[in-house]
Amino acid sequence: MSAMESSKHESEIEQDFLPCLTVYKDGRVERHIFTDFIPASVDFKTGVSSKDVVISPDSGVSARIFLPDLTHTNQKLPLLIYFHGGGFCVGSPFSSVYHHHLNSIVAESNVVAISVDYRLVPEHPIPACYDDSWAALQWALSHSAAQKEEAEEPWLTNHVDFNRVFLAGDSAGANIAHNMAMRMRAEPDVKLLGVALIHPYFWGSEPIGSEAKAPNESQKEAADRVWPFACPSNPDCDDPRINPMAANAPSLVELGCIRVLVFVAAEDVLKDRGWLYCEALGRSGWMGTVEIRETEEEGHCFHLDKPESMKASELVTCLAAFLNREKPPLP
Repeated sequence: MSAMESSKHESEIEQDFLPCLTVYKDGRVERHIFTDFIPASVDFKTGVSSKDVVISPDSGVSARIFLPDLTHTNQKLPLLIYFHGGGFCVGSPFSSVYHHHLNSIVAESNVVAISVDYRLVPEHPIPACYDDSWAALQWALSHSAAQKEEAEEPWLTNHVDFNRVFLAGDSAGANIAHNMAMRMRAEPDVKLLGVALIHPYFWGSEPIGSEAKAPNESQKEAADRVWPFACPSNPDCDDPRINPMAANAPSLVELGCIRVLVFVAAEDVLKDRGWLYCEALGRSGWMGTVEIRETEEEGHCFHLDKPESMKASELVTCLAAFLNREKPPLP
């Protein structure tokens, strides 16, 4: 084979997941979005500070921590652990989109936030993203009073109220947040207060609601492809991790928090799954409160594409209110 033929062969595309990434037959992976890097800094517009930490040197799991402009140095604030979206295959806390998004949330909510940099598919297929996110969650919770002797990060030990811990994420990150909350039920020391799911990527083998309608065909095709690509070991879209409402899924009564907020968008093919999740959670016997907010005339993760829009601002304001609601009294 000539050098030209070899080069042509190596550049052949194996799978295209536009606009996210391209996988070539020679094993190369080319990501097209969220590829820029913005350093941790003090944001002069909001006063939010950020720093980067390595959580697991072995796996390379890291995170960016955000601290709001403190009124008092001894303030104890809610903790938000955030998982970025991107179909499990693109995205980073260090990209400008997510850096600015977390700055906005932290400034509006006055919370400490940890934005997790989990490993991506296809280089690291599922369950790597779940394992990494769990490791990040456990690392964060190790800074609570019950385990303070293991503390490493002063922003957490000095400024976090571990009675007010929340998980959140968008799209695939919302899926991760749900799966982490399901695992938290068995944790004895620290309990989650709430979980916020922004346009969660839940799916299934059989279409529901508007998923099969003509205007959603391209979106449905994309949603159909993501899970088998991300999880080749179990490509079934009724895997409970991607379809928590599947017949074989663990009961949602096991969700390890007492509040859930779900955002959906009217033009998003995933919308009906978000509504179904809320309905199933309400029917499960789970002893918590669930609420859902639908944004009209907007599509999937519009708030990342149009962060300065009024509707994106309203989403962040609603999330901030959820994070700052008073903790209910113990029964």
